[in-house]
Amino acid sequence: MIAAHRAGIPVFVTGGIGGVHRDGQNSLDISADLTELGRTPIAVISAGVKSVLDIARTLEFLETQGVCVSTFGASKNFPAFFTPNSGFTSACNVHNPDEAADLIASALSLGLQSGVLIAVPIPEEHAAVGHQIQEAIETALTAVSVQGIKGRDVTPFILQKVSELTQGKSLQANIALIHNNAKVGSQIACALSNQDVGKPQKDSDVVIIGGINVDFINLSFFQFGQTNPGSVCQSFGGVGRNIADSLSRLDKRPLFISVTGADANGDAVFNYCKHMNTSGVARLEKQNTATYCAVINQNGELTLGLGDMDIHKQITEQYVSQFEKQISSAKLVCLDGNLPAPTINYVCNLAGKYNFNIWYEPTDTEKACKPFLSDAWKYLSYSSPNMAELCMMNKTLGHTVPEGNFYYDDVPGNDMFLYRQQRKQHHLLGSGGLSTFSTRGRLRSYS
Repeated sequence: MIAAHRAGIPVFVTGGIGGVHRDGQNSLDISADLTELGRTPIAVISAGVKSVLDIARTLEFLETQGVCVSTFGASKNFPAFFTPNSGFTSACNVHNPDEAADLIASALSLGLQSGVLIAVPIPEEHAAVGHQIQEAIETALTAVSVQGIKGRDVTPFILQKVSELTQGKSLQANIALIHNNAKVGSQIACALSNQDVGKPQKDSDVVIIGGINVDFINLSFFQFGQTNPGSVCQSFGGVGRNIADSLSRLDKRPLFISVTGADANGDAVFNYCKHMNTSGVARLEKQNTATYCAVINQNGELTLGLGDMDIHKQITEQYVSQFEKQISSAKLVCLDGNLPAPTINYVCNLAGKYNFNIWYEPTDTEKACKPFLSDAWKYLSYSSPNMAELCMMNKTLGHTVPEGNFYYDDVPGNDMFLYRQQRKQHHLLGSGGLSTFSTRGRLRSYS
C-alpha cells in the first residue's frame, strides 16, 4: 500500500485486509493495515475483512481513522471474505466501476490523508462454498479457545484447520476471490484513469508566492515569570500557503513558491501539503522553518505572539527568478507581505513586462507598505487590506486618511485608492472591481 502510493498508483488490490482481532479490546491486537489506511490516500480493493477477525470493531476502527468504506455491488452488505454478507453494512455502496472511480476521485481530491476501502463480495458461484468455509472457521475458532492458542499463532492455526476441514476448498475460494478482486480493481483503475487522479497536473494559470508557517496555538491564562498550564495545538499557516491550500482544495492547483528549513517542521509541512503543487518550495539547510506561537486567553484574545520568520527573507529575487517562465505565463500572481520588498518589486516589474494581474495580500500593517515604497504598487491589480492596512498604504504614499465621506488619489493612471464610507462599510475601488470592508476591517466581498 505504501509502495503503491509512493509510486503514484491510486488503486491497490489485495485479498482481504487485516483488522481488529477477536478479543482485540483486551489484547489490543490490531492490524497495521487499519492505521495505514487512515494515513495513506489510496483506494484499496479487497474482499472485505477476513472473517476470523472482529468485523464490527474493525469497521468502527476504520471510521475512527477517517477511512471511507463502500461495498461494490447492489447492496451495502459488508462482505466477510469467504461470504458476501458479514451481517454488517458499509456507509455506502457503488454499483459499478464508474461509480467507484467517482467516489475515489472525490475522496482523494479533498486532500485528506486517509484512504478508501472498496469491499468486493465473493462471486456468487463460490458463495455456497463460502458458507461451508465459514462453518469451518467457527469450528477452528472454538479449537483456538480450547487449546489456548494466542497471539501470532492464531491465524496460521485457523488457516491450516480450515483447509483440513474443507478438504482444500478454502484455498480454491481464496484464489477465486483474489481473481475477482483483481478484475474489479482493474476495471475501477481504468475508470479512474479517465479522471485527474494520479495524472500529472497541468501547469496552473495561478502562481502564489509567499510564506509558510508552522503555527502553535496555546490556550492559557497567561502570567509572566512562571510556567502556565494550558493546551497547545499545531496547525499550518502562512498567508501564501493558506491561499495555495484553499485553491488546491477547489481543484485549482496553483504553483506555490516559498521556502522551508530542512528540519522536522519542514517535513511536517510537506507531509501536510501533499495535495498542493509545492515544486516551487525550496528546503534550505541551516535554516529554521518559519514558526509562529500565539498565546490565546480565555476570551479568545491574543495575549502574546512570537514569530521566527527570518527564513522568509530567503524568498529572494534570485530564487523567484527561476520561475519567471511560469510567472510570466500566469493569469494571476498572488503575493503576500512576507516577501522581501525587492522580490515584490521584481514580480511587479515582470507584470509590467508580461501584462499579468497581481493580487497583493498585505498580511499585516507593518508589511502593507512594501509595494508602496517604490512605483511597484502601480502594477498591482487587486489588494485585500483591512482598514488598518489600507490606512498604512495611503500613509506610505503621503496621503492623509480621510475622515469624511469621500477620498480619491488623483495620481494619473491610479484608481486603486478610491475610498468611500457608506452605511458603516468601506469600499476600495480598483481597476478590476470593488473590495468591500466591514467597519471591523474584514474583507466581505470582491467583484
